[in-house]
Amino acid sequence: MTTLYLVRHAQPDYSAHCDDTEQAPLTEQGRKDAQRVCDFLAEKPIDAIFSSPFPRARDTVEPLGLRLGLLTQFIEDFHERTIGVWLEDFHSYAKRQWEDFSYKVSGGENLREVQQRAVTALQKLLTDYPNQTLVIGGHGTCTSTILNHYDSHFGFDDFNRIKSWMPWVVRLNFEGTTYRGRQDLFWIENGREHLCEQ
Repeated sequence: MTTLYLVRHAQPDYSAHCDDTEQAPLTEQGRKDAQRVCDFLAEKPIDAIFSSPFPRARDTVEPLGLRLGLLTQFIEDFHERTIGVWLEDFHSYAKRQWEDFSYKVSGGENLREVQQRAVTALQKLLTDYPNQTLVIGGHGTCTSTILNHYDSHFGFDDFNRIKSWMPWVVRLNFEGTTYRGRQDLFWIENGREHLCEQ
């Protein structure tokens, strides 16, 4: 059995780099919440840690790596969806993308493109690290497209439900490359920690 813990980043500070959201760091609260993720995962038999290269994802899982003595390895294909332009109405844009996986605006990615690159990267990890326990630091949209790939019932309503869950830890189980289910384990919403039975 291979176990993946997908970790959505903690609270980002978009005001620090309003012209480049890729480089947004964690807020002070986000850094504290990253330590809560670390506490939650540190007792699990983690073999390797991977992350999107974006700072908010990296800085959410690197404290775990430091505690466990594991180097965080960066995988470009786990980065968040590229939007391309500033959007005044993000909700309507996101809803349209979930209704039509081919929809995108100039300079951006559609959800099919995000899903294909992310799932390909994930499946390579399943092949390269069989029967191990891995952590993958990532983002809300990218992680959601992965979940949709393995469970087509995961859609816009689910994405909308988790939009304020930062951080968010989801466990996926595989036998080889065959998906065997998922469970939301841990998330913080509006400062309140939620923990599910494991």
